[in-house]
Amino acid sequence: MGLMTIFKAQKARKAHQEGRTEEAMKLYKEVMDEGSKDPAIFLPYSVLMIRNGQYAEAREMLVKHQKLPMSAEQKNQLFVNYAACVYKMGELQKGIDLLERQHQKQPSGMIYETLGYLYIEAGDVEKAMAYNMEAYDYDDEDAITLDNLGQIHYRMLGDKEKAKEYFEKAIEIKPGQIDTLYFLAQYDLEAGDKEAAREKLEKAMEGRFSPLNHATKEMVQSLLDQLNV
Repeated sequence: MGLMTIFKAQKARKAHQEGRTEEAMKLYKEVMDEGSKDPAIFLPYSVLMIRNGQYAEAREMLVKHQKLPMSAEQKNQLFVNYAACVYKMGELQKGIDLLERQHQKQPSGMIYETLGYLYIEAGDVEKAMAYNMEAYDYDDEDAITLDNLGQIHYRMLGDKEKAKEYFEKAIEIKPGQIDTLYFLAQYDLEAGDKEAAREKLEKAMEGRFSPLNHATKEMVQSLLDQLNV
């Protein structure tokens, strides 16, 4: 890469870190168009594309670059991003199969988090519980795994009391986690504490929504609108 391309890449990463999404995407695209094959560019670029709903474009880019030299962590990120794309494009099982193969090669927190959530979305209670408990044994302070376990009990088993234990542990570790805030707001609403629910939902709206959130931005905003009537 030329010096100008390297400079653009630095600007893109800085814009991304600071939440200037449109600027970051524009710069990432320019860097890629100028011939960059750096995983530190196309992987975060794919994340922004996925969050922007450009699933087919992100998938194409990931497939195109999958054989390039990458660290083990970058390879896991590529597979997770690809799985998110195919899941949102209606091929949930394809994403699950891919991450299952990657898990067999190299378990990681990122794979545990994502595959654990996809099992929930697939509706397989037994597999979702077994795998997320394995993930919990792997790292009992992973906020996403704790949220996954909370969702299993809340959404799949109807055990809201047990679910709340996991959600409360998750929020202590990651106070801004969108799904956890969304579900904890449900408990506030059931208790009649609209102000506490509003506070959690407003905090959730400040987060960066992804295709791997159960609670979409529209779902959270809809609840807030109802509270503000």
